[in-house]
Amino acid sequence: MKDLREIARRVLEVEAEGILGLRHKLDSSFERAVELLAGCEGKVVVSGMGKSGIVARKLASTLTSTGTPAVFLHPAEGAHGDLGVISRRDVALLLSNSGETEEVLLLLPPIKRMGVKLVVMTGNPNSTLARSGDVVLDVGVPREACSWGIVPTASVAAAMAMGDALAIALLERKGVRPEDFALVHPGGALGRRLLLRVADLMHTGDRIPLVGLDTPMREALVEMTTKRLGITGVCDAEGNLRGVITDGDLRRALERDPELLSRRAEEIMTTDPRTIGPDALAAEALRYMERYAITCLFVVPPGQRRAVGVVHMHDLLRAGIA
Repeated sequence: MKDLREIARRVLEVEAEGILGLRHKLDSSFERAVELLAGCEGKVVVSGMGKSGIVARKLASTLTSTGTPAVFLHPAEGAHGDLGVISRRDVALLLSNSGETEEVLLLLPPIKRMGVKLVVMTGNPNSTLARSGDVVLDVGVPREACSWGIVPTASVAAAMAMGDALAIALLERKGVRPEDFALVHPGGALGRRLLLRVADLMHTGDRIPLVGLDTPMREALVEMTTKRLGITGVCDAEGNLRGVITDGDLRRALERDPELLSRRAEEIMTTDPRTIGPDALAAEALRYMERYAITCLFVVPPGQRRAVGVVHMHDLLRAGIA
């Protein structure tokens, strides 16, 4: 029986070899392709047949989600009316490993008649398709991953990787920001990580646990228990946050001071507490908590000292920030 794990290792090695080989093919053509797409006044129309069509669909989706409007055009449907999706302001991006795919070549005459600029991704830079392109990206690989050398595997992986390289280079060339990316990813965990801010999740008003510097610890304990966050802020007469008292502070203080409940909050608090601004991303608050091994942050606007809220790690986890 054949060693299945050895077969899998060979496939991974061949595909990795194909992808890494593209590094040596990155020349001025890649830069021209990025500039052509960056200057597109309309949309990018991406097309390919078979496995190249699958890569083209994915590339169109990646471009759209990273700030460059794009659509997938099935080449066979294009020849039967769907070419109407292309306008003179668009850029066409055609994929074909052989560069001789009949359905894709049928798109060339109308694309040329409209004066639409054409970027080609092919494994055959001497093909008919390549000769028609304004810019050609060579995605050829030395071999496929199967023992026959014919099943589209490494060539597909290489085309997918080049498409990703093109999309990410274009994203950075256009200066797309994480906030822009978030606007088209409002759903799911990704959207929550990119869009939710501390102000969206923090406890405010009477739900903020706060006591004064002179508050007896017995009352401070009641405040912590009532607000159920395992913490209370300690404020001066002007309402500025001067310190915090946590469950951990109480446990440590009890070990050394049996008269704890008769003390004042100021005597027990941790001074200069860590805080975060209301406009910070919720994901940033979670990273901050994990970094400093804390479970709660008071929310203080930049340049101020008065707490406007408090956010607990459980609030972040319930919101799907992870």
